[in-house]
Amino acid sequence: MEQLDDYRITVLLCLTIGLVPFFPEPHIWGKLKWIAGGANSMGIQDWFDVLLHGFSWILLMRLILIKITRKHGA
Repeated sequence: MEQLDDYRITVLLCLTIGLVPFFPEPHIWGKLKWIAGGANSMGIQDWFDVLLHGFSWILLMRLILIKITRKHGA
């Protein structure tokens, strides 16, 4: 569980698996645009791909929320 709370590991995950392939645009960005456009013809493999590439970003948002709530709660 300590690894999930390490900013260095989480940022590294975001910059690598969270964004690859980088060209022509980050993969997760393309998937998010596809979902925002209605997710037409997205299959289970595409949804798994969103989960795989988006998980590191979810971890980063979690760490930011924890830091904000501890700062305001203390």
